[in-house]
Amino acid sequence: MDTYNSDFWKALDELVSQSKIIIDRPKGTAHPRFPDFIYQVDYGYLENTSSMDGAGIDVWVGTKADKRVEAVMCIVDLMKRDSEIKILIGCTEEEKEIVYKTHNETEYMKGILIER
Repeated sequence: MDTYNSDFWKALDELVSQSKIIIDRPKGTAHPRFPDFIYQVDYGYLENTSSMDGAGIDVWVGTKADKRVEAVMCIVDLMKRDSEIKILIGCTEEEKEIVYKTHNETEYMKGILIER
């Protein structure tokens, strides 16, 4: 079985290109419910999309000039009892590692990074 599906990545590219990216939690700001957590990469969502939590599809936006879809994080949140994907856009290798660690640093949230 071929596990790389180019149509999946094309669909994500289309979704991202047709959506406005809203950064509501810029790098360096604190999480609204967990003030000790500081975002190390810009975090936001795609406007007019929906995800498991009823809000827009979450995105991490890195510092690369090319804002290409680089990867997705598939996460399971045991506190919220849900799962979601987070799209990584324009992320450097270091930023991908930060995002991966962010989604795996507590016992309540675990994730896997799937690179393009």
